[in-house]
Amino acid sequence: MSKYDVLLPRWDLSPLFTELDTPGFTAAFADVLTQTKTLETLFNEKNIIARPSGPLTDEDIAAYEAITKAFNALYSDLRRVRAYLSLRIATDSRDAAAQAKLSELRGALIPLSSLGTRFTAFMGSLDSEALIAKSEVAAAHAYGVREAKVYAEHQLPLEQEELVAHLSLSGSSAWARLHSDLTSQLTVDFNGESTPMSVIRTLATDESAETRKSAYEAELKAWKGVALPLAFAMNGIKHETRLLAERRGWSDVLELCCNNNSITRATLDAMRAAAEKSFPDFRRYLKAKARKVSNAEALPWWDLLAPLSVEGSEASDWSWSAAERFIGENFDAYSQKMGDFARKTFAESWIDAEPRPGKRDGAFCSSVGPGESRIMQNYRPSFDGVSTLAHELGHAYHNLCLKDRTILQSSTPMTLAETASIFCETIVKHAALKSAEPAERLAILEASLQNSCQVVVDIDSRFRFEQAVIEKRKERDLSEGELCELMLTAQRETYGDGLDSDALHPYMWAVKGHYYGSAFYNFPYMFGFLFGLGLYAQYEQDPESFRAAYDDLLSQTGMANATELAQRFGLDIESEAFWSASLDVVRAEIDQFVSLLEDKG
Repeated sequence: MSKYDVLLPRWDLSPLFTELDTPGFTAAFADVLTQTKTLETLFNEKNIIARPSGPLTDEDIAAYEAITKAFNALYSDLRRVRAYLSLRIATDSRDAAAQAKLSELRGALIPLSSLGTRFTAFMGSLDSEALIAKSEVAAAHAYGVREAKVYAEHQLPLEQEELVAHLSLSGSSAWARLHSDLTSQLTVDFNGESTPMSVIRTLATDESAETRKSAYEAELKAWKGVALPLAFAMNGIKHETRLLAERRGWSDVLELCCNNNSITRATLDAMRAAAEKSFPDFRRYLKAKARKVSNAEALPWWDLLAPLSVEGSEASDWSWSAAERFIGENFDAYSQKMGDFARKTFAESWIDAEPRPGKRDGAFCSSVGPGESRIMQNYRPSFDGVSTLAHELGHAYHNLCLKDRTILQSSTPMTLAETASIFCETIVKHAALKSAEPAERLAILEASLQNSCQVVVDIDSRFRFEQAVIEKRKERDLSEGELCELMLTAQRETYGDGLDSDALHPYMWAVKGHYYGSAFYNFPYMFGFLFGLGLYAQYEQDPESFRAAYDDLLSQTGMANATELAQRFGLDIESEAFWSASLDVVRAEIDQFVSLLEDKG
């Protein structure tokens, strides 16, 4: 038995497909390509391009409905094929056959980008409100119809958009794949052994301070060894992102990202202002932890995720089987539907929890069909591991609530995509705190505050870093050293004296794959976290009426903007006060943590 063989589940992908060379996968793959070509033909038959200004015609309505139905059908089938390939690669990036097939699929689907551009231009040229009034299909997809009007105003000429789509395969998409493949296969020389980076990063929570520091030093050395190609990738992606946003007429990349995430700039500014005012509170938490863990006034980076050594703090069993029971029971306390759903994911092997070579770091949930998901995690037996599992199960529950929506109706922005995950994570945390003795409560609060600090303080550091990179990349390429310095500056501005300024993580820009997949991926996580806390507060005030509305809200996250959905619960997300109230929940946890830690001496 190798050191990676542990009693943790691997997911079962056979309900999707059993192998790449089976008739079922071959037929499904071919059908997606056929549907793509059929859709191209339909676009040409219906002349799907921007219409001259004029009254809405029956022909326009028929064309819109035909294309919408075809897109929904194609994307539904594509989801299953693409998910199967991506999930295989996520747990083994060395799977050459799946990598080759996914590359083939990407190439074959390039026309979809152009078709999507044409459809947006077509919808944007129509009278949106008249279309919604006269077509049941348009009424069901009203949010997308109205949004198309906005995006149509920010399009390049069709031939230029088609060129951008083709060039992305050797541009930003290629750089993103480089990061994913390079980092998932990266090994670290640690204690004389070649160890996967995903395993090394889990040592940040090791009980031994010496192990944590050694792993941190080995990790930085390994990132430095691959920093040159990753710096090229970062420069290429951010240049392309900024240039395209500018050419398409957005004021800046951030305006585009706010629109993509269905929030206003006022909402983003209010949230970040509240977050910045909370930084002194987080530093209070970090300093208290530093005195306990590091015997210092500030934490070195390698102790940021260190466990607390307090007698009785690990009284609970957080093994995988215990995690299954605990989550099932406490999801039941919210609703039988949620509890039954969690048990279904365990029973049907929807989760891959075992760290192993070739498997990517982190955790995610992927929709693979109506109401069906797969969850990837590198589980460790701690409350943090349970919390992460509950978080990803929240995403799966969200997918369940979207099951009866079409693909186009269920396209949820990242801001709202975190709603259910944070809610489920909070259910589990509150349940654990209620039953815990003081020492264990301290450990649970520590796990919670670790996460809160990451999602508020660290996320804002990443936001500042990316904002600086995009601005400076206007002038020229940035070197590895410059990227590291920008990262350190962002960490010092946010963590302040809570962390040892001489022991930070200059290569966090290399670690986080989101930088390479999208722009400003970071703030939606803070939004989701604080919005989820706000919703949980609503639940505690009136559980019955909340339950009646909550699943409906989750089912509509692709059918309305965040402001509108929040208003249904009486929440004003453009007000700094709303975000401050959510952060007050975290401040209260910091107060409890510091008090309990002082009691433990």
